Amino acid sequence: MNEELRPVEGLTFREAMSELEGIVGLLEGNTLELEQSLESYERGIALIASLQKRLNEAEQKVEVLMGELSGTLDDGVRDVTLS
Repeated sequence: MNEELRPVEGLTFREAMSELEGIVGLLEGNTLELEQSLESYERGIALIASLQKRLNEAEQKVEVLMGELSGTLDDGVRDVTLS
């Protein structure tokens, strides 16, 4: 991983996922030197933490939106088949 890496926070979700997949491929290929493997592993951990945080935030937003939606509908209109 010799190229200059962008900060994890500056990556889109898709970019972070793509980079993580690349790192996993490199580590599974067992072709890196120990130092490169450790550097790649550290970057992967940072990517995973960022992705997990973003997923948690998205889940919270969906829950809030669903709560707002269910608050605006009465039982006669609301679909409760999945409740």
